Amino acid sequence: MTLVVLIRHAHSVANGSGILAGRTEGISLSPAGRKQAQELAKRLGVIPVKSLRSSPLERCAQTISPWLKKIADSNPKLKVQVDEDLSEVDYGEWTGRKLRSLSKESLWKTVQEEPSRVVFPEGESMRAMQERAMKALHRALEMRGKGHVILVSHGDVLKSIIASALNMHLDEFQRIVIDPASISILDYASSKPRLILMNDSRSRLDPQIFMDTRKRLLVGGGSGHPAKGNGKRH
Repeated sequence: MTLVVLIRHAHSVANGSGILAGRTEGISLSPAGRKQAQELAKRLGVIPVKSLRSSPLERCAQTISPWLKKIADSNPKLKVQVDEDLSEVDYGEWTGRKLRSLSKESLWKTVQEEPSRVVFPEGESMRAMQERAMKALHRALEMRGKGHVILVSHGDVLKSIIASALNMHLDEFQRIVIDPASISILDYASSKPRLILMNDSRSRLDPQIFMDTRKRLLVGGGSGHPAKGNGKRH
């Protein structure tokens, strides 16, 4: 069984200013984002990992850094592999502009309702973004070794991965919400990926989720884990 843990970078200074940062360099985490990154390190706990890949942008590195330091003793060989295909959308001429201003552009409605048709001025298309994001995911899945996959990236990139995994048309991906410092998890144990966690920005992950559950029966939904203490299910 391989799980794919999708992590969006924590709150950035651009998020706080309402600016579409895109691929602008030097966009760091805000004070709130740094706190989120520290909390994320606790929430993730110890995960057996075979591949950890991240967008090259600074805010993603800053988000996962506290967790890497926390688990250094248990997994000293684990390093972040920078993957350009996990980078933010190239928003072209929209980069650096206020979201409030962009919402008045005629293209904005298409971005929200038919993103598969969108090509940003002097930038990339949403289709191209999704294609490269899925290439990054499949490269990670093909890595040899035991453990799971962690991808650290950006909101639209992660939304497009989830949409593709669930066989949703790209035009529906805006129905997915991915908040800063949130965790989503896809289960690739079978031919059809399953979404087992989405947009969780508060909970600590149960270590049992990373145990081999390929043989579990899902009739009626997931079986969950026994409640701590008495071992009973309710």
